[in-house]
Amino acid sequence: MGSTIRTILDASFDASSRESGYPHYVHRATQMLCACRTGRLGSHVQRCPAGHFARVIPHSCHHRLCPQCNTVPRAQWLEKMQSRLIDCAHHHLIFTIPHTLHEVWRYNRVWFTQTLFASVAETLQTLCADERYMGAQPGLMLALHTWGRALPLHPHIHALLTDGGLTDDGRWQDPKRSCVLPARVVMALYRGKLLSKLRSALEQGALVVPPDCRVERLGNLLNRLGRDKWNVHVCRRYAHGAGVMTYLARYVRGGPLKDGQVSMLSDGRVRLSYQPHAEDGGCRRKQSLVLSAASFIRRYLQHTPLPRKPVVRHYGLYATRCTPLLERARQAHGQAPRIKEAPTPLKATEYYLRVAGHPTHATHCPQCGGALVKALNVVAPRGPPAVAKA
Repeated sequence: MGSTIRTILDASFDASSRESGYPHYVHRATQMLCACRTGRLGSHVQRCPAGHFARVIPHSCHHRLCPQCNTVPRAQWLEKMQSRLIDCAHHHLIFTIPHTLHEVWRYNRVWFTQTLFASVAETLQTLCADERYMGAQPGLMLALHTWGRALPLHPHIHALLTDGGLTDDGRWQDPKRSCVLPARVVMALYRGKLLSKLRSALEQGALVVPPDCRVERLGNLLNRLGRDKWNVHVCRRYAHGAGVMTYLARYVRGGPLKDGQVSMLSDGRVRLSYQPHAEDGGCRRKQSLVLSAASFIRRYLQHTPLPRKPVVRHYGLYATRCTPLLERARQAHGQAPRIKEAPTPLKATEYYLRVAGHPTHATHCPQCGGALVKALNVVAPRGPPAVAKA
């Protein structure tokens, strides 16, 4: 029997919540996903200006985890970010944490997220400022992902780094080596910075220690991790950052899964289809995993974005406060100055026209081909008023 993430949540979230318990923001996200495009959030009427056609469009939830309604917002974000890119080569780096720290992540997600971003940014900025490698300030964008292909917890950061930067006197400086930064050096410095912050937080009592672990045991684990090799991947040089940015956009909005990857079986279990990484046995064929509904929901909802915590952050030349330096770097590559005013966001009609290449029934009248217009807004239904106390 076919299904969607919304129908699975509708059918089994209450039971999963009683079994596992979820924070308030996860309950709120689930409510939004279950109400998306059902009319519970309101709706509006689209009609043909010539009166040939009209229809009611239920409102979307626009939650970052929702797989249904983030296609256009994702395209809007991508268009905005690509307009900031410097027209130079870029590098893609991936920073992970050892799986033995995953429980620490679960109990300290806000602190660990901030610390992970800070450790990666400090590592790359420190090495790029070193005269041996670049001696300049680069542009840097970091994106947080928390999942693997089969939805295990796998916190890691994708970094987009310019192939060069601005020196203190405003000149563009190319890297001094064919490989912008040595992978071993990047790994060692990143490992040291993150472990140092973890030890300091543990000593100050700022970390929540998982229930099945003691402070001394966690301290010993951090010492052992300082001798291990961490997985930091420095990808090949890309001629431009647009391709990596397009890759990152898939994970910024819409969550870890598409509806087509899940189906509910007749016995109530859920089949999850995914394509493994090339290094996982060298097989790229799609694989499937059958889970109980409660287990699938736990896997899925552990990746709910934290409220008001951005998963993409900008540093160096790409930081908002460095706009004058960004303009100088763009000028060094023959690019026109960016428009001071915020660009008009990409409209849904423009997006679907661009993708399809011609007017479709999603945005235009099926009879005359005229663009549909919004005619009436229907407010979301509300519950009955509270009964006044006597």
